[in-house]
Amino acid sequence: MTPIQKKWAVFTGLVALVAILDQWTKYLVRTRWELQNLELIPGWFSLHYTKNPGMAMGIDILTTFQISIVALIATIAITIYVVRMFDVSPMGFIVLMGLVIGGAVGNLIDRIFIARIMDYGGFFEGQVVDFLHFTLRINDWPVFPYIFNVADVAISCALILFIVFNKRFLPQEPEENGQSKVTLPESD
Repeated sequence: MTPIQKKWAVFTGLVALVAILDQWTKYLVRTRWELQNLELIPGWFSLHYTKNPGMAMGIDILTTFQISIVALIATIAITIYVVRMFDVSPMGFIVLMGLVIGGAVGNLIDRIFIARIMDYGGFFEGQVVDFLHFTLRINDWPVFPYIFNVADVAISCALILFIVFNKRFLPQEPEENGQSKVTLPESD
């Protein structure tokens, strides 16, 4: 297997794994009432089924349809960038981008199809299913009040790792003097 083939296998495998795991867990929570409000670690972590029509962290400045279109365009653009950078990207970059795109695809499936499946709207009107909730409170202050899903975990972990270890994960092109430089895609 060539290095490019290995990168393709890792990238597509991670995209598929994250999207499938995300949709499977959302399906379980949607269809099993006993999972929709379940305290797993008392005072720390629970499952709380909710549907999010807006963006991350409850931001709600666009309609669900507009958010869905923007998310689709962003996912396509990021995927094109990643594919164009395959030959100069380290495997770490490919792994992190596989997690990001997999999470984006998982949430896009909800946005594009879930309203039709659940019979409350049309295509691109779906609300993202969220259910993971850290319930820890210090005094009366919630430490992390947001409810999220597996796709959000994949995206967040990838972005945190990218921020912490960015120099290792940036696509680089070797120069003649042995130094590497960050490479950005050429415009057509």
